Amino acid sequence: MNMDKITAAINHLFDRHDIVFWYDTKRELRLKYESLSIPGIEKIELDNNEFRVKHHILRAEPDQKILLYHEGPQPAELDHWLLDVQLAQGTFSADQVALWVTELGLRPEFFPLVGEHANFFKAAARLEALKSRLAKDDNHNAIRTKMLAVCTNSDTEARLEGILEALLSELAVERDEKINLVKRCGLDKFLWERASVHFGYQSETPGVRDFVYQLFKSGYALKLGEEAPLNQDALIFLERWKDSRSHQEAFEHLSNDYAGDPALERDLQDRDLRDVKEVDYFKLIDQKILSDLVQLVVERTISAGECAKLIWNRRNTHWFSEFSDIYEAVYYASQFIAELDQADLRMQLLVDGIQKYHNTWYRLDQHYRKFIFHMRASNQATLLGDLIEQIENLYSNNYLLVVNDNWQQIVDQSQVWDAAPVLSQQQFFENWVRKKYLKNKHKVAVLISDALRFEIGQELVDLIEKEDRYSADLESLLSTLPSYTQLGMAALLPHGSLEIMKDGTVQIDGQNSAGTDNRAKILTNVVADGATAIRSADLLAMSRDGSRALFRDHSLVYVYHNQIDAAGDALKTEPRVFDAAEDAIAEIIEILKKLTNANYTN
Repeated sequence: MNMDKITAAINHLFDRHDIVFWYDTKRELRLKYESLSIPGIEKIELDNNEFRVKHHILRAEPDQKILLYHEGPQPAELDHWLLDVQLAQGTFSADQVALWVTELGLRPEFFPLVGEHANFFKAAARLEALKSRLAKDDNHNAIRTKMLAVCTNSDTEARLEGILEALLSELAVERDEKINLVKRCGLDKFLWERASVHFGYQSETPGVRDFVYQLFKSGYALKLGEEAPLNQDALIFLERWKDSRSHQEAFEHLSNDYAGDPALERDLQDRDLRDVKEVDYFKLIDQKILSDLVQLVVERTISAGECAKLIWNRRNTHWFSEFSDIYEAVYYASQFIAELDQADLRMQLLVDGIQKYHNTWYRLDQHYRKFIFHMRASNQATLLGDLIEQIENLYSNNYLLVVNDNWQQIVDQSQVWDAAPVLSQQQFFENWVRKKYLKNKHKVAVLISDALRFEIGQELVDLIEKEDRYSADLESLLSTLPSYTQLGMAALLPHGSLEIMKDGTVQIDGQNSAGTDNRAKILTNVVADGATAIRSADLLAMSRDGSRALFRDHSLVYVYHNQIDAAGDALKTEPRVFDAAEDAIAEIIEILKKLTNANYTN
């Protein structure tokens, strides 16, 4: 025992006591005592002088800090003249356990605990880590729990849950340093006793892997309302561990390990998906639910409402993000079937067809588009095979073929291309731009996205409203005939007359309307307060100052966006047209923000 440790331990005792007793039981530390010198501490040797010493320390020098040394063991209580003083003060022992107890500031009753777990205290780093966690009122269980927290390097609060989470994370990466340290320090028995008290864990061969297997088994059973080896507190622990971001990888790895048990797969096969809809401890559960759900939708034995509710409830489950595209594909398939079942695809007049599409039919195209998009994104053509075939058949034969035939009959019977009160596309500039904004001296931006059909516009309106900074409305116009890009683009510009040339280009009042530059000239000629046309890519590339100069100098700007049409026009990219629709919606939101930041509010 070196002098520095003895000095530090005695100093630590004098932090709390005025008098410290030192019994040199083995009579081997006199030289240490004689060489000890601590400023402010008086040394007195006890050698049949107890009465005089008692008077000295209690009467003569009551405020003096005094170290009382006795060479030999402590006297028996009946012969101990200073026992009352000793009981009120501190006692120093120079053996290793005593030094640890003294350094930690523990009371004498903790000697057996420290001795039992001596391996723990042999590492100075562990001792210091424990020392920083101790509190005055800690009992034996609290101290051992904090020792476990040090061994497992878990949270400073020293909770059993945190200790187990650390051990489970170690198990997930197939390592065992922490649990082996727990065993070397003699703390493993205590660990599983606490697990028994808190979670009802009982095992003839307790261990981390055995515990986690019982945990998963119990969580599954308890969620199903069945008997389980562990209690409800274990279920709370499992939920917390599952939802912890820092332990996500460990949970998933060990969950997949347990899910490899054939007994679990056999049990799932015999259950209805509604039985397990609230369970999310295994990826296997989502696979079971999706497989059954696809079949139910194909067989039409589940309503669209029940399907939507089930999928909505799964959104907050652990593996939903991994399977989200499959869930979304099934959702939109179910919605499409329900919508088609209710749709009346008959029409009497042009305006009848337009209004029905505006009010309800657009959802058929929207649900179909979203189904195809998520189906492709999921890369699960085999799982969704029957559903894909059914939706394609219904969309082509029960919707498109029927509505197109009915529409063609109405078109054939029409003498003029008019659907009043629905306005024509050619009236766009006068009604929506000049009368509503320019006439009232309000600046306005017009964003034209080629091939962004009505149902995509409806989705866009919803997303704009969700931004919480904007309001948006959706209205429809009757397209020009023939309905091709050059004529449609020209019709949206201010014009007196439109003339289709032999090469397909369209002239506005004798001026070519093809291309952004020509359209900018047409706008400039009509709008006195400044107008221009710009491609969306150029707008997005503008600096903040550049976009604000655009607002300063122009009361009207036409922004041309071509993401969907560009994909649909090329054979190579045509299959991506629905992906392009999703990208286009996101980019239009970005364009709106850019325009808003440039001070356009309309």
